[in-house]
Parts: sequence; C-alpha cells; structure tokens
Amino acid sequence: MNLTRRQVLLLLPAAAAAWEFVMAGTPEKAPDYNMNEHWWGMLLDITKCIGCGSCVRACATENDVPDGYFRTWIEDYHREDWHIETPVVSSPDGGKNGFPQSKLTGGRNFFVPKLCNHCVDSPCTQVCPVGATYHTADGVVLVDYEYCLGCRYCIQACPYGCRFFHPTKHTADKCTLCYHRISKGLTTACCENCPTGARQLADLKNPKDPIHEYLKTHSVQVLKAHLATGSKMFYNGLDGSVR
Repeated sequence: MNLTRRQVLLLLPAAAAAWEFVMAGTPEKAPDYNMNEHWWGMLLDITKCIGCGSCVRACATENDVPDGYFRTWIEDYHREDWHIETPVVSSPDGGKNGFPQSKLTGGRNFFVPKLCNHCVDSPCTQVCPVGATYHTADGVVLVDYEYCLGCRYCIQACPYGCRFFHPTKHTADKCTLCYHRISKGLTTACCENCPTGARQLADLKNPKDPIHEYLKTHSVQVLKAHLATGSKMFYNGLDGSVR
C-alpha cells in the first residue's frame, strides 16, 4: 500500500498513541478513570479472618491463576504465649480450601491473609533489568508480560514471597490488585468474596474513604516494617510473630 506524505503525517499521532498504550502494558481501564485521582491499598483485619479460603478461590477464578500457584493466600499461625518468636505456620494449598481443625492446644491460633504489598519503594521494580515490573500512577505494582524476560530477579527480590514464575506464560506473575476491576469502579475479587469483611480495598487519595478514620482509631501495622518498602497493605491485629 502506497501512502502520501500527508497521509503518513495524519496517521502518526494515532500510531504514537497506540504504541504508547502497548509500551505502558497497563490493563484496560474505564474511559473516565483518572489514575492521578487514586492511590490504592488494602486493609486486612486479622481479628475478622476465619481462614475460609473464599478470597483465595475468588482470586484464582477471577485471574485464571494456575493450580498450585497463588496471587493471594492464607497462613494459619499457632503461637505459644511463652515463645513469641517460634510460631507454627501452615498453609495447605494456600488455604484455598480452608483449614482442618488444629490439633495444637493452648496458646493462640489466628489466620493471616497475604498478597502483593504494592510497595511504594518496591524492591521488585528496582531489580527488573527491562522495566517490565513497574508502578502505575495510582500506586499499583504491575508486570508487563510483553516485556518480562522471565529472569526471575523480581521473584528473588520480593521480601514477602508474593511472586511466582507462571508455568505457561513463562513470566513473573503476582497480585494485580484486580486492576481490571478497580479501574472500573469495582472492588477486588478477594474483598468482594470475603464473608466477614476482613479485607477492604482502600483509596488513600479519597478523603471520604473509611480507611482514613480507621487508621486514626486503630493501631495498624505493615508486614516487615523494618524493610521500609512503603507497603500499602495495612493489617489490624497483626501479631508480633507474623513473618
């Protein structure tokens, strides 16, 4: 096909816009969604988590997570009151099908849901040699599967163990905070399916979001705070033995 110089000049802006979209690797958003108006995180209330596995199953279904791999999972902790540093931790099949009755007596049992912490200063983005792991303007850490080399550097760098190597895509994979949902005004699949409200999506830029009042009235914590990654997963009732 022969194009005139005028036709080429007319097509250039559209081509540039299309290429920018490809390069960004960001999932489809609602037309009126403004990334700069949001800053996403999540509240996880340990005191409400019953270890039912609904969140894990919902995530697997929503995001087509392969069997044996997890974008989110639940850990069952048993801690003896006299020895806080050595809890017994189990997570059969990521807690996908719940947990059997504990045979351990005494001490304290509780469940801890885990997922990507969508850190502000994420180690994974720092080690990616091609920029395939990146931050969106609204605070979500994503993987561009077209760019990812499968080098696994980000998987090794994540201090929370939240990434895995996808067996068929041959790329790094992890929780996207259901970006395809939240950018259209929906909540995440795990939050939507939690029967006790132990998980709550939070928009830290929205002054009307209940998260602000909650942070003022509760002593919330983040996992591995000493690493200063800027985690945006806020836990209520987090036990000191949680790793």
